Amino acid sequence: MLMNKDWALVIDDHPLFCDALELTLRSVAPDCDVVTADTLEAALEVLSGRPAPGVIALDLNLPDVTGLDGLMRLKRAAQDTPVIVVSSMADARIISGALKAGASGYVPKHSPRSVFKAALDTIARGETFVPDNFLDASGEAEHADAVARLATLTAQQGRILELICDGKLNKQIAFELTIAETTVKAHVTAIMRKLGVQSRTQAVLVAQEARFAAILPEIEQSP
Repeated sequence: MLMNKDWALVIDDHPLFCDALELTLRSVAPDCDVVTADTLEAALEVLSGRPAPGVIALDLNLPDVTGLDGLMRLKRAAQDTPVIVVSSMADARIISGALKAGASGYVPKHSPRSVFKAALDTIARGETFVPDNFLDASGEAEHADAVARLATLTAQQGRILELICDGKLNKQIAFELTIAETTVKAHVTAIMRKLGVQSRTQAVLVAQEARFAAILPEIEQSP
């Protein structure tokens, strides 16, 4: 069920939901070791210290990420691992955006355990799982193309774009990542080519569009 891997990762900062997801995974895959993390940074540390898990369950609304940024960073760190987004946000635009960003499935948090099991079975067959009655809104969502373009960046390119968004110059990026400035310049050129932009400012705007456009209104309405 979990692609023959012996562990899974759950990322959720809400203790009750995290425990519920852990119990759900153990119930459908009794031999699976479930590791939990309450932030994206903690999850990335877990991933860096062991072989890739069979599946990752991710809540989008984490304290150290905004919008779909966490999902895209996670996919860069664990590209071959299927990620199931498990979220209280069920807006079609958000689901479409998550799928564009590389999610293998999307399960609303209010779903029964049987739905989560169905999601795992679907992903194990190499298919994408979406909730019942889901209507693809990617054609209507203004951020969809930006998300798709950002998802093509490598892990290093994604990190460099994050630093560009923080206002860092090439020299500063080179120092922080311990790489040559010429290497940074080559990455920046590749980033702009993949994003279809002509300047660093435009690259930042693409990143902001993907991170904030669709998901912030839902986050602001969350209790």
